[in-house]
Amino acid sequence: MRGKILNYYAGGNTAKGFYSLYDSALEGLNRLFILKGGPGTGKSTLMKKVGEEIVSKGIDIEFLHCASDNHSIDGIIIPQYKIGIVDGTAPHIIEPKAPGVIEEYINLGVAWNSSKLNENKTEILELNEAISEMFQKAYDSFAASLRAHDDIEEIYISNMDFAEANKLTNELISQFFGEQSLEKGAVVKHRFLGAATPEGAVDFIQNLTEDVKMRYFIKGRAGSGKSTMLKKIAAAGKERGFDVEVYHCGFDPNSLDMVIIRELNIAIFDSTAPHEYFPDRESDQIVDMYQRCITNGTDEKFAQEIERTSKAYKDKMKEAISYLAEAKALRDQLEAFYIDSMNFTKVETIQEELLEEIKQLIQ
Repeated sequence: MRGKILNYYAGGNTAKGFYSLYDSALEGLNRLFILKGGPGTGKSTLMKKVGEEIVSKGIDIEFLHCASDNHSIDGIIIPQYKIGIVDGTAPHIIEPKAPGVIEEYINLGVAWNSSKLNENKTEILELNEAISEMFQKAYDSFAASLRAHDDIEEIYISNMDFAEANKLTNELISQFFGEQSLEKGAVVKHRFLGAATPEGAVDFIQNLTEDVKMRYFIKGRAGSGKSTMLKKIAAAGKERGFDVEVYHCGFDPNSLDMVIIRELNIAIFDSTAPHEYFPDRESDQIVDMYQRCITNGTDEKFAQEIERTSKAYKDKMKEAISYLAEAKALRDQLEAFYIDSMNFTKVETIQEELLEEIKQLIQ
């Protein structure tokens, strides 16, 4: 029987620039292998192959996906054995806490031909600079999009019944936890459920909630208190000793999109665009914050203003995604230089040695 794969992001291209949650995602590991090497040196392929081997043995793993390349991963975690492998190159620089004891560096650069790379030094440097510029344009566009989004939020915030929102939140906290608490310290993990990628918005909500019995779909508008509600539910879970998975918004990392408390079999998430879902199980429930907490008729009263600001928000989002796509195309060109200079037989040897070491740790 195969193990299960949990998919999420630990870093994202956001309105605040590249935002890392790697410290939280990797916290508590007893062994962490940090891969070093340029683009195209086989880091993602190596991790996928190791992950597939582990899953085939019936062991659950987590894939940390890459927000800048839809077909790459940036890390894998084997939670049961507290083992991880991660891409330790920019922008997700991993600071080791106990090098040689917990963390171990694995340098794939030993498999490249430096002389061959030096023949293309000028093009490589130019591509690196162009990629950085393209990411900065994307971040600036996301920031402009967030400002437009804030304008939309203001409309709903000014028509919000905060007392009713607090009442609804307290009702859910009471419903979820009752008088329950656990005699242990809570483990809180911060992650992203999705990301803005070169191919648009991607999320893993269905995968992350696949085994969760009770799912609560929050409906509402920007500024209707969805994130604040999630923060309070996460805090209540932590206070009562329950392990909490906190999923941040891949656009605005200061906001939350989902909270999962697996010990209670509960997931509650923002189910509006770009990750809009509808109940498809008998146990699924809708939490409608617009209906409960926003003045009736707000959509109609401010329709023109909402349409104008929504267009500005969407236009800037599209622009930002186009810059991510351009960065990806440039990165593909950069990778080609490295791929051409690599001895992948050496990489396969490193992969086999790493897999063997992990198997020994598991045994």
